[in-house]
Amino acid sequence: MLESINIRGRNIYPGVKLDKEKNLFEISGRSLPEDVDAFYIPIIDWVQKYIEVPNDYTEFVFKFDYYNSSTARKIIDILLLIEQVTLNFPNKKAKVIWYYEEGDEVMKDNGEDFQNVIKIPFDLRTFE
Repeated sequence: MLESINIRGRNIYPGVKLDKEKNLFEISGRSLPEDVDAFYIPIIDWVQKYIEVPNDYTEFVFKFDYYNSSTARKIIDILLLIEQVTLNFPNKKAKVIWYYEEGDEVMKDNGEDFQNVIKIPFDLRTFE
């Protein structure tokens, strides 16, 4: 059984909720860790284990206020893993929801850039 990850967001670290049983996959908040690998490698490892036996439907939510360029590389790593769900299991579905604050054109553009990297449904949505 894959243990869930639940990290409360604070200062330079995003909140992370990864729970296969509840079908909950979300990273949100600010992401500015000095050691991006120390923070994100356990998350990426978890996603790698998850995609070995994914749920029938995976909806992964990103809701960042801000993140640094080191985090952007980790986001791409996670997105490419999520994409593997549908590539490895044609009968399974995956989708990414990218939230950005209304009026935050930079975060919207970042979402559009990520949308072009992967070949699964990718929704851009605003929040206030």
